[in-house]
Amino acid sequence: MLVAERQRKIVELVNERLSIRVSELSRIFSVTEETIRRDLEKLEKEHLLQRSHGGAVSTEKEEQETSYVEREITNAAEKNAIAIEAINLINQGDQIILDASTTAWYVAKELPDMPLTVVTNSIKVAIELSKKEQIKVISTGGILLSNSLSYVGPLAERSLSMYHVNKAFLSCKGIHLENGLSDFNESQALLKSKMMDIADETILMVDSSKFGVRAFSQISPLSTIDLIITDSQIGESTTKQLDEKGIILKVVD
Repeated sequence: MLVAERQRKIVELVNERLSIRVSELSRIFSVTEETIRRDLEKLEKEHLLQRSHGGAVSTEKEEQETSYVEREITNAAEKNAIAIEAINLINQGDQIILDASTTAWYVAKELPDMPLTVVTNSIKVAIELSKKEQIKVISTGGILLSNSLSYVGPLAERSLSMYHVNKAFLSCKGIHLENGLSDFNESQALLKSKMMDIADETILMVDSSKFGVRAFSQISPLSTIDLIITDSQIGESTTKQLDEKGIILKVVD
């Protein structure tokens, strides 16, 4: 396969899947990971994709909400493992927030039926928790984003201001070591920031592909996070830099 054809197919794959790892591209095209990294560097300079830690993400849909169907199949195994680890931090009687991320939906799905209050802006999370009799579910309401089936906007933000919770379990589109947390959607970013404001602790649940990514809308600096749960594909240099910044990191297999 010619270099130009391989690079064209890489862009197509990234836009189709929204994110993909270097190791997977290496297997697909039967070339070394170093070759793929050079391809990604060139394609990023041409503004055809954005490199992330260990891979690349699409720039085609940065201004849009990603469909929940697409998010469910992206790094699904990693997200499920992260969710299961997060559940270990939830105790009977807690008041918690779950955002509208896929990982939060996995938390809702795996949560045991126990006395708990959950505030969420996600329709999917609320539906999943409705199957569990002991869990009290509070929906923020607000403006419905149909792609992600989540509520945002002033009403959702005012709703959150009425509550105080022990823990907020959130995800985001990008984690930049200098610029902090970000999201593609400004409304989601504002709501996540509000969620953090009303929580005693904020637990960030992100797969390793999110590191090094800087999305459009800023959420908060890294210093506002109490714990990050991620997968084992996170690089040693990133782990070291997080440790130097005093960020507690939990890595799952």
